[in-house]
Amino acid sequence: MSALKKPAPESEAHRIARLMRSPADIMKPEKLAAIQPSRISASRALMSRAVRQRWQILCKRFDIDAKGNGVAEYRIDIGGWRFSFPVYSFEPSPHGRTGRIIGRAWDMMGALVEGDMSERDFETTRAELPKLYEGRATPATLIWCRSNRSGRFFEGAKAALQAGRQPNVAELAQTCYLMRNTGLDGNGTFGTKSFLAYEGDHPLRWSLAAQMLCAYMMRVFAQDLLAHLVRLEAPAAPQMAIELRRFLGVGNGSALGLMLFVNNHPRLIERWLFIREEAIARAKALTPDEAGSEIAKLLSLVDKAITFRSEDRVQYENVTRSDVVARELGVIRDAVANLLARWQSGSRFESEPFAELAASLECRVHAEAMETLHSLLIELVAEEADQLVEGLVIDEELTGRPEMPVARLREILRNDYAWAFGLDLDIESAMRYVWYKSVSAEEPRRGPAAEVGDNVVNLGLDLPRLVVALDRDLAAADPTLSTARFLLAHPQHRAIATRVQALAGTGLHSPHADIMSGAFTPAHITRLLNVGIHGIDKTRDFLDRNLRGVLFHGAPVPEDIAAGSADDLWFYPSEPSL
Repeated sequence: MSALKKPAPESEAHRIARLMRSPADIMKPEKLAAIQPSRISASRALMSRAVRQRWQILCKRFDIDAKGNGVAEYRIDIGGWRFSFPVYSFEPSPHGRTGRIIGRAWDMMGALVEGDMSERDFETTRAELPKLYEGRATPATLIWCRSNRSGRFFEGAKAALQAGRQPNVAELAQTCYLMRNTGLDGNGTFGTKSFLAYEGDHPLRWSLAAQMLCAYMMRVFAQDLLAHLVRLEAPAAPQMAIELRRFLGVGNGSALGLMLFVNNHPRLIERWLFIREEAIARAKALTPDEAGSEIAKLLSLVDKAITFRSEDRVQYENVTRSDVVARELGVIRDAVANLLARWQSGSRFESEPFAELAASLECRVHAEAMETLHSLLIELVAEEADQLVEGLVIDEELTGRPEMPVARLREILRNDYAWAFGLDLDIESAMRYVWYKSVSAEEPRRGPAAEVGDNVVNLGLDLPRLVVALDRDLAAADPTLSTARFLLAHPQHRAIATRVQALAGTGLHSPHADIMSGAFTPAHITRLLNVGIHGIDKTRDFLDRNLRGVLFHGAPVPEDIAAGSADDLWFYPSEPSL
């Protein structure tokens, strides 16, 4: 009789992989839409780094008249790096004012530029920025940006301060911002510096960091502009309360272009979703200390989220109401509180208490509440999460493997795109949608093919049909044939074959959906980008496709960051009590 062999201990890597969710669990559009802002989100990741490194933001000049016309310039010091943020401010005008790219009038235009700006570059940028597509950025420019005031709330806050009182918090809490971002262009657009050209030690090298710094500077300028205009007319007026300054973020509006962004940046989407899942899994693998400090921290964060949702004054159309999410978070709170009580009493039955906590709540609470819990869990492994974000330096070029046998290519297709073969792609065929760019608005649109006409170029990636068509022709080919020879006979499959080969084995790059179907809701993917990846709070949707929300809601102001007094857990701010 031989002795039973003792199983080998599970490696840490295997344990983390076991605790991560599969692509089938998270890649459906409605699941992606439920993902909430977290420490991994671009805006929060930027703020975490700014707080750690105590970035310095200094206003060098502010030459703006009482109507809002003039210029300002900021200097941003990050370690040994310096950046400039020139601002060109304008009196708000109803003529040509729009949040769209085709607009010709904004209340503010600006740029993020490496190093100190010469007067010549300052003036060149002033002349080129308004031209948009025809304009060309100076060589050190990273981002061009534009924003508009939220007229009603900006003027309301200004009038209140000039009258010697603080603005009405309840009124400002309807939008939570003074100005709204209407465009962030970089990575080679309009001549800006390509992302891949950023140096190895560049502090904004990871994805979306430069764009987020630009958005943060819009918030800084909006508050400085308000204070400046108040002082011009009422020198003795009070400053806006610091609590309110932290509470107000910068607005953001997004439309269907983000769907095309997802199509065109599969490596970024895959890497971001992967590190979020890894961070959640690392938190689930934690063993609390004797006092249950990690559980207590999670409990306080859930309480914070409940307060935030309970105070949310935003009117939503199709997005889950915050009072519903707050109620569901109450269920989660009870579970966390029970876990803490058991742990502190010594009743420790769970080997992985956070993993078992999450598993016990799955399917019991609303998806947005569940994803809020997942985001809060990441705060328990903050340092590890910050390190994961540092790895978001991604070469997005997709390269094929022409030597790959047809049989292997088909095997990848059947494995990685099993979801596509499970879709019924023939339903409502007459009503299939196409994605196109509007001639009048220069923006992506989705419309019924029958109405748009035959001459329209479809900009959307019809991934499931491309995959099925490729598989059909692969099935008829010699399995030993190389991909190169197969494509000689079937050149129409070149792009999809390259994409499939380049992304092989990475399952988090493409939503599992038929984006041409009338059943597909574009706002689901817009929310993934806006809420999950960018870190925008209080997102409202319009017509199932456009979203408006607020970035840096509750974030530290520059004085907090420079002084080292910023709260690292600044998110989910409660309304100031003034």
